[in-house]
Amino acid sequence: MTRFPGQYQGVNVRENTLGYESQADSITVSQFFNMVYAWMCVGLALTAVVGWYVAHTPGIRDVVYASRGGYVVIALAAFAVAWFVQSQAGRLSVGVSTALFLVYATVIGALLAGIFIIYPARTLVAAFVLTGGTFGAMSIYGFVTKRDLSRMGSIFIMLAFGFIIASFVNLWLASNALSWVITYAILILFIGITAYETQMLRNMAIQFGNNREMATRYAIVGSLVLYISFINLFLSILRILGDRR
Repeated sequence: MTRFPGQYQGVNVRENTLGYESQADSITVSQFFNMVYAWMCVGLALTAVVGWYVAHTPGIRDVVYASRGGYVVIALAAFAVAWFVQSQAGRLSVGVSTALFLVYATVIGALLAGIFIIYPARTLVAAFVLTGGTFGAMSIYGFVTKRDLSRMGSIFIMLAFGFIIASFVNLWLASNALSWVITYAILILFIGITAYETQMLRNMAIQFGNNREMATRYAIVGSLVLYISFINLFLSILRILGDRR
């Protein structure tokens, strides 16, 4: 779970770019989002492949799920990678950022391997389709809306961070009621976060202009941010569908 701060390495990100874009701006934004969504799809595909492979490889699966404590440690390591990529976005080369993003997607795939065992294929497909529709709708809204989402988005991110911590704590509490509260809360919050992050990325793309190197660096970070939103939406929707084997 993550956010874009207002400034990265001397690059001031305008919180709200609501005026009309020039034709050059439109082209820049289009190219930027093509990179963002392309890398996000690569990350999702890698996560799915790794998850399926780990689910069908008992030796690796047993290592990942050996203990709740070990699982949490792996999850925290993944969080550290995501945080590092974003906090160092202005310093890391495109190659390093890309490699770390792919490492993150691989680790998340291993952590989510259990869904390929717990849920039938039809439920996974249904959840993916519903997630894609929800994500797409909110991303479009964040892209075209003239309303400044920065304040609301910041609040949503703080709340989502709290609920994600609560979900780790609930691994030991095993409270079914709390689990459902967390599920619906994360779903609602990440619906809003998706719109907010898309608006932030759009404003960032306009500000970069023709600085291709910086645009490419931040496109990788943007793909990571939207990837995280997609994964959280997917897991929430998957649990709500609840058609387990």
